[in-house]
Amino acid sequence: MSSRRVVLALALSSLRYRAAASLASFVAILIGCGLLIACAGLFETAIVLKAAPQRLSAAPLVVGGSAGFKLPDEESQVVPYAERAVLPEEQVAKISAVQGVGQAVPDVSFATVLLHDGAPAKSGAAVLSGHGWDSASLGGYKLTEGAAPNSPGQVVLDAATASAAGMHAGSAVDLAVNGQRQSFQVSGVAQPSQTVKSPAFFFSVADAQRFNPHPGTVGLVGVFPADGVDAADLAAKISEQVPSLTVLTGDDRGSAEFLGVSGSQLPLILLAAVFGGMVLVVMALVVSATISLTVRQRQQELALLRATGATPKQVHRMVVMETMAVGAIAAVCGAFLGSLLGNWIFSTSGSLGIVPDELAFTQDIIAFAAGMIATLAITFGAAWFAALAAARARPIQALAEAAIPGVKVNALRRMGALICGAATVLLAATTIFMPADTASAIGGPAVLTGSIGVALLGPEIIAWVVDRFGPFVRRVAGRDATLAVINTRARAVAFAAVLTPITLASAVALGNVYSETTAQKAQIAAYAGQLQADAVVTSTAGGFSPDQLAQIRSTPGVSTSSPLVTSSGWVEDPYDGNGSDPLRLLGVAAQDQGGTVLATEVTEGSLTQLRGNSVALPASVAGNLEVKVGSKINMRLGDGAQVPVTVVALLDSPSSYASMVLPADLLAAHTTSGLAAQVLVRGGDASALVSALSDRAKDWPGVTVGDDSALAASFQASADVEALINYLLAVLAIAYAAIAAVNTLSVAVLARRREFGAQRLAGADRGQVRRMLFVEGGIVAVTGLVLGIVISLFTVVPMALTTGEIIPSGPIWVFLAVVLAIFLIVWPATALSARLAMRRNAIEAVKMPGQ
Repeated sequence: MSSRRVVLALALSSLRYRAAASLASFVAILIGCGLLIACAGLFETAIVLKAAPQRLSAAPLVVGGSAGFKLPDEESQVVPYAERAVLPEEQVAKISAVQGVGQAVPDVSFATVLLHDGAPAKSGAAVLSGHGWDSASLGGYKLTEGAAPNSPGQVVLDAATASAAGMHAGSAVDLAVNGQRQSFQVSGVAQPSQTVKSPAFFFSVADAQRFNPHPGTVGLVGVFPADGVDAADLAAKISEQVPSLTVLTGDDRGSAEFLGVSGSQLPLILLAAVFGGMVLVVMALVVSATISLTVRQRQQELALLRATGATPKQVHRMVVMETMAVGAIAAVCGAFLGSLLGNWIFSTSGSLGIVPDELAFTQDIIAFAAGMIATLAITFGAAWFAALAAARARPIQALAEAAIPGVKVNALRRMGALICGAATVLLAATTIFMPADTASAIGGPAVLTGSIGVALLGPEIIAWVVDRFGPFVRRVAGRDATLAVINTRARAVAFAAVLTPITLASAVALGNVYSETTAQKAQIAAYAGQLQADAVVTSTAGGFSPDQLAQIRSTPGVSTSSPLVTSSGWVEDPYDGNGSDPLRLLGVAAQDQGGTVLATEVTEGSLTQLRGNSVALPASVAGNLEVKVGSKINMRLGDGAQVPVTVVALLDSPSSYASMVLPADLLAAHTTSGLAAQVLVRGGDASALVSALSDRAKDWPGVTVGDDSALAASFQASADVEALINYLLAVLAIAYAAIAAVNTLSVAVLARRREFGAQRLAGADRGQVRRMLFVEGGIVAVTGLVLGIVISLFTVVPMALTTGEIIPSGPIWVFLAVVLAIFLIVWPATALSARLAMRRNAIEAVKMPGQ
């Protein structure tokens, strides 16, 4: 038998005698593999964007406007528009003229909400549920009762809505259409060809044209190929003959129906990329610590192998083979776990509003292969380096180290720790000079580099802490602490494996959460600080009509009122270079004699000229673009429209969260709903103003009136999505690190059965041994917490400084929860492991193999 086979046989046979260590490695690799496969699935989902159509399912092809903005400086990258890109009506005729088109059906969508007792029957923002009856064929809707809406004032309800509301043909129904309450007669009820989750209200052609928020345009076109024409071939023909349109087939049609699908690509890629990178680092640290601990516990066995003739290469190969055998099994099992975790993370993201419910999770062989290959590569690297020191050691030296492991790290690890420490400081220093809206991307990795540095110097850190604070621990914890301090010092290498995940968990938790809460507070304050209002009127039923805006202006006590429209876009010529991060657009009314709702100081020009095709630019943006008041620029708005505008004013906006200001009517015309959802009002006494506006709006469906805090709340809602991504990342990373801490701590305790037996024979009872272990765990937990707090400060403090603050923002309960969580991880795991380690009587325990 060859030496390689002998080593393999020895490696496999030895696994059965180290069940606890093998299980620890298995669990660490299993969870890491599952998380990596889940991340790969999220990334694949973002690339594919698979969303099966519902209301458009009967149309084999769906044609929409431009897919997104092709960045001038990187034309291969397309950024989705914030609003729906519409098509001019003449495009419908061009599509119909393409050879092979059997029928081209235009679809117009507008905000429609069913009212119950004058209030929206469904809470939340209105959806684009109103359509013309001609587009019912796109979903295969068939009348089950009544007739089509042939005249104004008639509507067809979908079967689910009619059933839930108790409606039938001939019933009267109240609807909020584009924010206004109107009464209609139900002319019929229609059943779709498949399940459609969103309600649908079909109006007559005349009403659909009247309610269209963008006259002269259609939202999309459903295309039915002529008999015998292949849909894919026809899609290619339409794209060639009618350029600048998006032709979708299959499940891609869902992105045209559901507006949030395309916009979810960037958050999903961010979630997958950031979390995937974090998992890679965390997994590398955790797996390395676990494998190093198990190898260290076998130092005496490996030394005996060397003493009996085994070569360093054979010892090294045996350790690597053992680890890879466990890793291969864990990776295979990780494929099943990755499927479960991927679906759970994705569904959680949907419930938190990060991705739309209609988007389908995609995870195929590529995701599984990528996760498993990365897992096996990390496992191999960790095993290779962990076995290197044991294989190179001389037999006598290795036997001595097995008795009292040295705490000094080698020169390579020390150099790596210095590099990681320097990188942490450099990232923190760089963050201070970055704009607040991009600073987190630079400062965030500091928690990882700092944690890597701690992992590399772990044994020396434990030894230094014990040497420096050992007397204090003895005074505080009593006589049971004496042996605990000695053990912690002697077993610094083993406890360093526990220290790494504790430090990582606390650093990631505190760094991610408090940097996000700090940035979020600054962002909301900056956006809300650019506006001023004594009262805020908000609509959840589609927006405000011109008549409602006029009534608000005429309300007693109102000196100034302005619709507020929000969107995002770019300055295309000269190009602003913002790329995938377009600037925020605010639409307000021009300044009148009563003042303005803009709180930002005008440094040049006047807001009285903010009418027609005009814009007020932040002075910092104008300086970068080298434009001034009176300059002509071309803007690309949220629906993809190119609009030439004149710069009429420069604003002293915050450089990090600047907004371009346009006339409200101009910006609203290029949003999906076409209406403003909020109105800002200024006047005298705020409470009296709120009361007067509430009386005025009591008959308006879905309209609420609040004070200026409602303004910050609206920006809070948009900022919450990004915050939720960071919170989800933190929770998952902490959970993995916590499991790893329990894992390594259990292995370290269970390996000390013989030591506990000797202590009990010497007169110690089980309670004294447990108290000793609790003190040891407390030392490691406190050390990990302090290190995690210090590392997190390299992310959080620079983030605060970029926002103009010194003290970070965030709830104190997060800090207390992290502290409590660390001790709830360490002490229960210690108690359970100690109980398992002392199940046998003392004499049997002393006879067992172990340290």
